[in-house]
Amino acid sequence: LALNIASKGFKISVCNRSPDKVDATVARAKDEGDLPLVGFKDPEEFVNSIVKPRRIIMLVKAGKPVDGVIETLTKFLDPGDLIVDGGNEWFP
Repeated sequence: LALNIASKGFKISVCNRSPDKVDATVARAKDEGDLPLVGFKDPEEFVNSIVKPRRIIMLVKAGKPVDGVIETLTKFLDPGDLIVDGGNEWFP
């Protein structure tokens, strides 16, 4: 999703708990035309890289992982910032 957004010319910041995934996404953005994508491994640096009011789309497994990411990010957010939970779980 981040690469798709960047390919449309929008500057985008990405963050992941796995440093290798950040590095791979940044490398792919460079390979696909030096897309305007910046990778972060530190949640505070990630949040501070986003223009206010911030809009964050997260794609995280439902349940405790989502709660953990929200708890981490909200430490650095301001009133009016927005988190969109774009993760998907199928429950029969």
